[in-house]
Amino acid sequence: MPSTADVLRRDQLREKGIRGVLNGSASAVERHPATVRPVTLGSSLDTLEYVITMGLGTPAVKQTVFIDTGSDITWVQCRPCPVPPCHQQKDPMFDPARSATYSAVPCGSAACRGLGSDFFGGCSSRNLCRYAISYAGNDSSTGTYSSDKLTLSPTYAVDGFLFGCQHPPEETPNDDDARTDGIMGLGGGVPSLVSQTAEKAFSYCLPPSPSYSGFLTLGVPRVSSSRFAVTPMYTYSDHPTFYIVVLQAIVVAGRRLDVPTSVFSKGAIMDSGTPITTLPPEAYRALRAAFRKEMRMYPRAAPMENLDTCFNLDGDVSDAKLPNITLVFERGAAMELDRKGIIVNDGCLAFAPHNDDTSPGIIGNVQQRTFEVLYDIGGQAVGFRRGAC
Repeated sequence: MPSTADVLRRDQLREKGIRGVLNGSASAVERHPATVRPVTLGSSLDTLEYVITMGLGTPAVKQTVFIDTGSDITWVQCRPCPVPPCHQQKDPMFDPARSATYSAVPCGSAACRGLGSDFFGGCSSRNLCRYAISYAGNDSSTGTYSSDKLTLSPTYAVDGFLFGCQHPPEETPNDDDARTDGIMGLGGGVPSLVSQTAEKAFSYCLPPSPSYSGFLTLGVPRVSSSRFAVTPMYTYSDHPTFYIVVLQAIVVAGRRLDVPTSVFSKGAIMDSGTPITTLPPEAYRALRAAFRKEMRMYPRAAPMENLDTCFNLDGDVSDAKLPNITLVFERGAAMELDRKGIIVNDGCLAFAPHNDDTSPGIIGNVQQRTFEVLYDIGGQAVGFRRGAC
């Protein structure tokens, strides 16, 4: 199991990677039958990301993957792939040769062109399409762009689903200490699961701990839309992967922080794959000061990586007297955070500043815990429903 410090270091690298991609960038829901899959915290797989199981191929082979709204391409490790450069995983590695419905995508095909310049990795010696994704730090995924049957439930399958079959070069460093099988890309770009299934909405609920179960819903949620607090969704035309919302205020213990709304004008990325929420420095300083004031009865603890507001919470953390924190978005959509969305296990405030006031923030998965977060693609809106898991 990676330490909290390891998780935070990877978190910072991911945040920097997102900002690198964005450098220089700054209605009614259509009704489809919804399919629901359970989502769990992946601590048993040596990760603090959220995972889901899916079936790939014919016959279907179970694969356990991260759910990631900050990625477009779904990929899994594929045979043959020695360890390293591939990493140990929980499930049997997917073997294309054993699937009756598998095919590699030819170079020059429409599917290959759909990767665009961001993800096209060239043509193989057999004229097959290759994909290439660079993540923060040394992380990457490369291999054959492929097509096969994706099964999400007994009644929901996608024939000809496009995904990455990872075959990294032997010299590729393997820095991944998680045992998951790959990533499910839920971003807004052309290669994503959302785009391929033509769903106009999806939602998920991220559970607060491994003892709880959450869910991923493809299609319209089964609860009334009136139960969601709704705010507009924006996208970058040159980077459609990311779903953007605009934070307008932060309320701590019932008091609104004295931060001009203009500080939040660059928006914030809703990201299921980044644990810690990052704020513009001015907003973070105000939040930190208010939180420290409310927590003054507890002794301070040493900072941890980029988390500089930590406390020694003796005994059960669930008994700590934490102030309520509410994030208020455009149109007054409010997220009153669950207790487990305020601090990480070591007693640290689960927020951090980013480099400057001109970059977008990130709403991380810790703050999203217990909320059903609805992405209404057709209506260009994001909704929040508290206490959903």
